[in-house]
Amino acid sequence: MNSKYSKLLLRLSALFGLIGAFLGSHMAGSGDYAFRPIHAHILVVGWLTLFAWAIYYKVFSPKIGLLAKLHVYSACIGSIGLTGGMALYIFKPEFLPSALNTVLYIVGGSILLLSFLLFFLLTFTKEDR
Repeated sequence: MNSKYSKLLLRLSALFGLIGAFLGSHMAGSGDYAFRPIHAHILVVGWLTLFAWAIYYKVFSPKIGLLAKLHVYSACIGSIGLTGGMALYIFKPEFLPSALNTVLYIVGGSILLLSFLLFFLLTFTKEDR
């Protein structure tokens, strides 16, 4: 099960890395840095954090149960929710009500915060051997 969680987090991390690199390349080429906060969060939260958690599940053997499952899925949902919600909040597309943009941003960030709390608790659980 650790391998399954590690692979899921690693693949999502790679996707975030690709998107972050693309945004950085676009900003450098166009000279328009409107994507800067989104780019930074995609790379730090999406690429770096998810990658670190993927390595954690590969190197360590935490007791896999509800806590680990909640951590992994809240990490995936929260990282997508925060960065996607941030993009909607900043660019305010006309086809969505602004209140929805704000709610998606806040809910995504809150789920990600919960994921960090769950990871903190997970590090205190006994390892499977």
